[in-house]
Amino acid sequence: MAFEHFDVLIVGAGLSGIGAAHHLHQKCPNKTFVILENRARIGGTWDLFRYPGVRSDSDMLTMAYAFRPWNNPKSISEGPRIRKYISDTAREEGIDKHIRFHHRVVRADWSSQDARWKVEASRKLPDGREEAVTITCNFLFSCAGYYKYSTGYTPEFPGRKRFKGAIIHPQAWPEDLDYTGKRIVVIGSGATAVTIIPAMAKTAAHVTMLQRSPTYIVSYPEQDSMAIALNRVLPSKLAYGIARWKNIGFMTYMYQLARRRPELAKKAILKRTRDELGVDYDIATHFTPNYYPWEQRLCLVPDADLFVAIREGRASVATDHIETFTENGIRLKSGKELEADIIVTATGLVLEILGGIELKVDGKGVDFSETLSYRGVMFSDVPNLASVFGYINASWTLKADLICSYVARLISYMDRKGYVQVTPRNLEPSMRTAAFIEHFSSGYVQRSLAKLPKQGTKEPWRVKQNYFADMIHLKYAAIANKALEFGNHRAGN
Repeated sequence: MAFEHFDVLIVGAGLSGIGAAHHLHQKCPNKTFVILENRARIGGTWDLFRYPGVRSDSDMLTMAYAFRPWNNPKSISEGPRIRKYISDTAREEGIDKHIRFHHRVVRADWSSQDARWKVEASRKLPDGREEAVTITCNFLFSCAGYYKYSTGYTPEFPGRKRFKGAIIHPQAWPEDLDYTGKRIVVIGSGATAVTIIPAMAKTAAHVTMLQRSPTYIVSYPEQDSMAIALNRVLPSKLAYGIARWKNIGFMTYMYQLARRRPELAKKAILKRTRDELGVDYDIATHFTPNYYPWEQRLCLVPDADLFVAIREGRASVATDHIETFTENGIRLKSGKELEADIIVTATGLVLEILGGIELKVDGKGVDFSETLSYRGVMFSDVPNLASVFGYINASWTLKADLICSYVARLISYMDRKGYVQVTPRNLEPSMRTAAFIEHFSSGYVQRSLAKLPKQGTKEPWRVKQNYFADMIHLKYAAIANKALEFGNHRAGN
């Protein structure tokens, strides 16, 4: 059976996948590539999530591509607008012609004998049936994101089946849901919850945010006044570049301040919250976490929309533990009952590495928990494979863009030198290791750390959460080093 072959196979046509194709085309114009996308449209995350108010949780000046200005005045933008930006980028650069939709990558097998991957996918046909598709490639690049698309995380709630209303996870939002005049309880206080609540509160009878413990929530301007001003007097790309670097610098400074002077950062955030909700509001119970800022991700609310909804009485916060669901809502450990027509379980994601692809190298299954992450891009002892995992303390795309640029540089370097394979090798087996993500206590991360690769305590095995350090190592540093093993022939040749 004849298989199609490409130099590079990219998995996923979301923000990272389109960025990967752009950099590959720029640095390796003669390389053939294909993008396999499980969904029916471009967009990834921004096509999947359809819940009310879905928007970016970072400013778009840093979340958009470095190579394509974000010209909309909204720096905190709606999901559909972000998807259009990604789709427009793909269309304008001709990347859309390389995408094959309804292709779910199932497994990939590396052969050292052939120096290539054999990738098996399942293609969904118009009649709903699925057929097997096999493609070979020299380099496999996963841009499938970090969480499981098919299902979100929902804990087991006692009495769940007793509830007579609708229970909805934001990852599977019904398009026809009418919540006008309804009583809503949203379980959770992360980025999804603080997005949904003010959006639903516009027409719902009332929305309650039910949380076990508080999250740091910070108001952020929906529009970037400096970016708007610069756009009036400077060319678009220059204005975008200046505003983008301003935001990168500010974001980095605030994170470093939080890490080095956590009490100061905590007091500053709580003061801003108190200014929004008033001195009589119980900030200590509902908005004071038991951890320091950036030990979990901060939640941004554009123009204080969540705080406005609370001040106006359209939304409220309950900080308590669930005892059981009831027929009409949720009874809490305190004895209080929250009546609800609809319960939204904004309880998080399920992390999934490489989109759940089953991977083998020369017939042996790859257990990523036993690998080391090379610069947060590749994996020890796994040839010709890269993956995008963005920042947890900044815009995802900042690191995604660096990784995509690095992978294109790596492939270009191999092409010039005549190499057909590259494998990260840990030459210091006694080196201490650490978790892939450090100093971060969010539940979705802690639930999955055991399945993720490890990082080392020395370069190039460190996984940094610092854009400036990553720029040096991923964008400007030499490709070749002792940890990368290059081969200029196929095994047996």
